Amino acid sequence: MITIKDKFSIQKMETAGKYISEILHTIAPLVKEGVTTAELDKWIEDQLKKNELISQTMGYHGYKHVSCISINDEVVHGVPHEKKRIKNGDLVKVDVCASWKGYCADMARCYVVGTQELKTKQLVAVAQQALDKGIEKAVPGNRLSDISAAIQDEVERHGFGVIRDFAGHGIGKKMHEDPEIVNYGKPGHGPVLKAGMAFAIEPMITLGSYKVYVDSDGWTVKTVDKSLAAHIEDTIIIMENGPHIITRFSGNERVI
Repeated sequence: MITIKDKFSIQKMETAGKYISEILHTIAPLVKEGVTTAELDKWIEDQLKKNELISQTMGYHGYKHVSCISINDEVVHGVPHEKKRIKNGDLVKVDVCASWKGYCADMARCYVVGTQELKTKQLVAVAQQALDKGIEKAVPGNRLSDISAAIQDEVERHGFGVIRDFAGHGIGKKMHEDPEIVNYGKPGHGPVLKAGMAFAIEPMITLGSYKVYVDSDGWTVKTVDKSLAAHIEDTIIIMENGPHIITRFSGNERVI
Protein backbone atom coordinates (compact mmCIF):
# COMPACT_ATOMS: atom_id res chain seq x y z
CA MET A 1 0.00 0.00 0.00
CA ILE A 2 1.37 3.41 -0.98
CA THR A 3 0.81 5.94 1.80
CA ILE A 4 -0.24 9.52 1.08
CA LYS A 5 1.60 12.13 3.13
CA ASP A 6 -0.24 15.09 4.65
CA LYS A 7 1.29 18.56 4.90
CA PHE A 8 2.69 17.93 8.39
CA SER A 9 4.45 14.75 7.29
CA ILE A 10 5.80 16.54 4.23
CA GLN A 11 7.21 19.37 6.36
CA LYS A 12 9.13 16.88 8.51
CA MET A 13 10.44 15.05 5.47
CA GLU A 14 11.51 18.37 3.96
CA THR A 15 13.52 19.17 7.09
CA ALA A 16 15.21 15.75 7.00
CA GLY A 17 16.01 16.26 3.32
CA LYS A 18 17.38 19.75 3.90
CA TYR A 19 19.81 18.57 6.58
CA ILE A 20 20.97 15.50 4.65
CA SER A 21 21.54 17.53 1.49
CA GLU A 22 23.64 19.99 3.47
CA ILE A 23 25.68 17.13 4.92
CA LEU A 24 26.38 15.55 1.53
CA HIS A 25 27.24 18.95 0.07
CA THR A 26 29.62 19.81 2.90
CA ILE A 27 31.36 16.43 2.83
CA ALA A 28 32.56 16.87 -0.77
CA PRO A 29 36.04 18.32 0.04
CA LEU A 30 36.52 15.65 2.72
CA VAL A 31 36.15 12.82 0.17
CA LYS A 32 39.80 12.87 -0.83
CA GLU A 33 42.87 10.72 -1.28
CA GLY A 34 44.08 9.12 1.96
CA VAL A 35 40.84 9.38 3.92
CA THR A 36 39.23 6.17 5.13
CA THR A 37 35.56 5.41 4.63
CA ALA A 38 35.28 4.87 8.39
CA GLU A 39 36.44 8.45 8.95
CA LEU A 40 33.81 9.75 6.55
CA ASP A 41 31.11 7.68 8.26
CA LYS A 42 32.10 9.06 11.67
CA TRP A 43 31.94 12.62 10.33
CA ILE A 44 28.46 11.96 8.95
CA GLU A 45 27.39 10.44 12.26
CA ASP A 46 28.49 13.59 14.10
CA GLN A 47 26.57 15.80 11.65
CA LEU A 48 23.41 13.74 12.02
CA LYS A 49 23.56 14.04 15.79
CA LYS A 50 24.18 17.79 15.60
CA ASN A 51 21.03 18.22 13.52
CA GLU A 52 18.91 15.82 15.61
CA LEU A 53 18.61 13.32 12.79
CA ILE A 54 18.28 9.59 13.46
CA SER A 55 20.10 7.22 11.12
CA GLN A 56 17.87 4.65 9.46
CA THR A 57 20.73 2.35 8.44
CA MET A 58 22.46 1.91 11.79
CA GLY A 59 20.84 -1.15 13.32
CA TYR A 60 19.02 -2.11 10.13
CA HIS A 61 19.35 -5.92 10.02
CA GLY A 62 22.46 -5.51 12.17
CA TYR A 63 24.18 -2.85 10.01
CA LYS A 64 26.59 -0.82 12.16
CA HIS A 65 27.01 2.45 10.26
CA VAL A 66 25.11 5.64 9.45
CA SER A 67 26.11 5.60 5.78
CA CYS A 68 26.92 3.29 2.91
CA ILE A 69 30.12 4.23 1.08
CA SER A 70 30.80 2.37 -2.15
CA ILE A 71 33.91 2.73 -4.31
CA ASN A 72 34.44 2.05 -8.04
CA ASP A 73 32.91 -1.37 -8.91
CA GLU A 74 30.95 -1.34 -5.63
CA VAL A 75 27.44 -0.30 -6.67
CA VAL A 76 25.64 0.21 -3.33
CA HIS A 77 25.73 -0.78 0.35
CA GLY A 78 29.50 -0.46 0.73
CA VAL A 79 30.44 -0.90 4.40
CA PRO A 80 32.66 1.84 5.91
CA HIS A 81 35.96 0.45 7.22
CA GLU A 82 39.10 1.87 8.81
CA LYS A 83 41.24 -0.07 6.32
CA LYS A 84 39.37 1.12 3.22
CA ARG A 85 41.37 4.16 2.17
CA ILE A 86 40.34 6.36 -0.76
CA LYS A 87 42.78 6.66 -3.67
CA ASN A 88 43.30 9.14 -6.47
CA GLY A 89 40.84 8.52 -9.31
CA ASP A 90 38.30 6.65 -7.17
CA LEU A 91 34.58 7.07 -7.80
CA VAL A 92 33.01 7.24 -4.33
CA LYS A 93 29.28 6.93 -3.70
CA VAL A 94 27.89 8.09 -0.34
CA ASP A 95 24.34 7.10 0.64
CA VAL A 96 22.57 8.42 3.77
CA CYS A 97 19.05 7.87 5.06
CA ALA A 98 17.91 9.56 8.26
CA SER A 99 14.73 10.76 9.93
CA TRP A 100 13.74 14.01 11.60
CA LYS A 101 10.90 13.80 14.12
CA GLY A 102 9.87 10.42 12.74
CA TYR A 103 9.98 11.09 8.99
CA CYS A 104 12.74 10.09 6.58
CA ALA A 105 14.69 11.31 3.60
CA ASP A 106 17.16 9.25 1.59
CA MET A 107 19.95 10.58 -0.62
CA ALA A 108 23.10 9.44 -2.44
CA ARG A 109 25.77 11.35 -4.33
CA CYS A 110 28.88 10.52 -6.38
CA TYR A 111 32.31 12.06 -5.74
CA VAL A 112 35.23 11.69 -8.14
CA VAL A 113 38.55 11.91 -6.29
CA GLY A 114 41.48 13.73 -7.88
CA THR A 115 42.21 12.95 -11.51
CA GLN A 116 38.98 12.46 -13.45
CA GLU A 117 38.91 10.05 -16.38
CA LEU A 118 36.45 11.01 -19.10
CA LYS A 119 34.52 7.73 -18.77
CA THR A 120 34.02 8.35 -15.05
CA LYS A 121 32.71 11.87 -15.61
CA GLN A 122 30.38 10.60 -18.32
CA LEU A 123 29.02 7.81 -16.13
CA VAL A 124 28.26 10.20 -13.27
CA ALA A 125 26.68 12.74 -15.63
CA VAL A 126 24.40 10.12 -17.18
CA ALA A 127 23.36 8.86 -13.74
CA GLN A 128 22.32 12.41 -12.84
CA GLN A 129 20.52 12.89 -16.16
CA ALA A 130 18.68 9.59 -15.70
CA LEU A 131 17.58 10.58 -12.20
CA ASP A 132 16.26 13.89 -13.50
CA LYS A 133 14.42 12.19 -16.36
CA GLY A 134 12.81 9.79 -13.91
CA ILE A 135 11.78 12.57 -11.55
CA GLU A 136 10.18 14.49 -14.43
CA LYS A 137 7.71 11.60 -14.77
CA ALA A 138 6.68 11.71 -11.09
CA VAL A 139 3.49 13.70 -11.68
CA PRO A 140 -0.13 12.98 -10.77
CA GLY A 141 -1.83 10.82 -13.38
CA ASN A 142 1.30 9.08 -14.66
CA ARG A 143 2.01 5.42 -13.92
CA LEU A 144 4.82 4.21 -11.69
CA SER A 145 6.66 2.50 -14.54
CA ASP A 146 6.85 5.80 -16.43
CA ILE A 147 9.61 6.73 -13.95
CA SER A 148 11.42 3.44 -14.49
CA ALA A 149 11.20 3.57 -18.28
CA ALA A 150 12.53 7.14 -18.41
CA ILE A 151 15.57 6.13 -16.35
CA GLN A 152 16.33 3.09 -18.48
CA ASP A 153 15.92 5.01 -21.75
CA GLU A 154 18.39 7.70 -20.69
CA VAL A 155 20.99 5.24 -19.38
CA GLU A 156 20.90 2.84 -22.31
CA ARG A 157 20.85 5.68 -24.83
CA HIS A 158 24.41 6.35 -23.69
CA GLY A 159 25.41 2.68 -23.80
CA PHE A 160 25.56 2.07 -20.05
CA GLY A 161 24.05 -0.78 -18.01
CA VAL A 162 21.04 -0.51 -15.66
CA ILE A 163 21.16 -2.57 -12.46
CA ARG A 164 18.18 -4.97 -12.20
CA ASP A 165 18.65 -6.50 -8.76
CA PHE A 166 18.22 -3.37 -6.63
CA ALA A 167 15.68 -0.55 -6.79
CA GLY A 168 14.32 2.66 -5.36
CA HIS A 169 11.36 2.68 -3.00
CA GLY A 170 8.61 4.53 -1.27
CA ILE A 171 9.61 6.42 1.86
CA GLY A 172 8.01 8.18 4.83
CA LYS A 173 7.88 7.01 8.43
CA LYS A 174 10.04 4.10 7.31
CA MET A 175 13.14 4.05 5.12
CA HIS A 176 11.58 1.44 2.85
CA GLU A 177 7.88 1.66 2.04
CA ASP A 178 5.77 0.59 -0.94
CA PRO A 179 6.24 0.70 -3.85
CA GLU A 180 9.47 -0.74 -5.23
CA ILE A 181 10.75 1.54 -8.02
CA VAL A 182 12.96 -0.34 -10.47
CA ASN A 183 15.20 1.49 -12.93
CA TYR A 184 14.01 -0.32 -16.05
CA GLY A 185 10.76 -1.34 -17.75
CA LYS A 186 8.02 -0.26 -20.11
CA PRO A 187 5.94 2.88 -19.51
CA GLY A 188 2.26 2.79 -18.68
CA HIS A 189 2.24 0.13 -15.97
CA GLY A 190 1.81 0.02 -12.20
CA PRO A 191 -0.09 2.25 -9.79
CA VAL A 192 -1.36 5.65 -10.86
CA LEU A 193 0.72 8.39 -9.24
CA LYS A 194 -1.06 10.73 -6.83
CA ALA A 195 -0.18 13.88 -4.92
CA GLY A 196 1.26 13.06 -1.50
CA MET A 197 3.20 9.98 -2.59
CA ALA A 198 6.87 10.06 -1.57
CA PHE A 199 9.60 8.16 -3.40
CA ALA A 200 13.33 7.60 -3.13
CA ILE A 201 14.40 7.35 -6.77
CA GLU A 202 17.91 5.98 -7.29
CA PRO A 203 19.48 5.03 -10.62
CA MET A 204 22.31 2.50 -10.29
CA ILE A 205 24.25 2.22 -13.53
CA THR A 206 27.47 0.67 -14.83
CA LEU A 207 30.03 1.04 -17.59
CA GLY A 208 29.54 -2.65 -18.40
CA SER A 209 27.13 -5.43 -17.54
CA TYR A 210 24.24 -4.93 -15.12
CA LYS A 211 24.99 -8.23 -13.36
CA VAL A 212 25.98 -7.88 -9.69
CA TYR A 213 26.70 -9.97 -6.61
CA VAL A 214 26.84 -9.40 -2.85
CA ASP A 215 30.37 -9.54 -1.43
CA SER A 216 31.46 -11.74 1.49
CA ASP A 217 30.65 -9.01 4.04
CA GLY A 218 26.97 -9.66 3.33
CA TRP A 219 26.28 -6.08 2.27
CA THR A 220 28.51 -4.64 -0.46
CA VAL A 221 27.04 -5.03 -3.96
CA LYS A 222 29.65 -5.29 -6.74
CA THR A 223 29.56 -5.62 -10.51
CA VAL A 224 30.38 -9.14 -11.73
CA ASP A 225 32.58 -7.82 -14.55
CA LYS A 226 34.30 -5.32 -12.19
CA SER A 227 33.07 -2.39 -14.28
CA LEU A 228 32.71 1.05 -12.73
CA ALA A 229 29.32 1.84 -11.18
CA ALA A 230 27.50 5.06 -10.31
CA HIS A 231 24.62 5.54 -7.85
CA ILE A 232 22.66 8.71 -7.24
CA GLU A 233 19.45 9.20 -5.26
CA ASP A 234 16.93 11.87 -4.35
CA THR A 235 13.80 11.81 -2.24
CA ILE A 236 10.81 13.42 -3.93
CA ILE A 237 7.23 14.11 -2.98
CA ILE A 238 4.58 14.26 -5.68
CA MET A 239 2.63 17.50 -5.47
CA GLU A 240 -0.38 18.64 -7.49
CA ASN A 241 1.92 20.73 -9.70
CA GLY A 242 4.71 18.16 -10.08
CA PRO A 243 7.64 16.56 -8.23
CA HIS A 244 9.05 18.30 -5.16
CA ILE A 245 12.70 17.31 -4.64
CA ILE A 246 13.56 17.55 -0.95
CA THR A 247 17.23 16.46 -1.14
CA ARG A 248 18.77 19.09 -3.42
CA PHE A 249 21.16 21.44 -1.64
CA SER A 250 20.54 24.38 -3.95
CA GLY A 251 17.14 25.12 -2.54
CA ASN A 252 14.69 22.21 -2.56
CA GLU A 253 13.53 22.90 -6.10
CA ARG A 254 10.12 21.95 -7.35
CA VAL A 255 9.41 20.83 -10.91
CA ILE A 256 12.66 20.34 -12.87
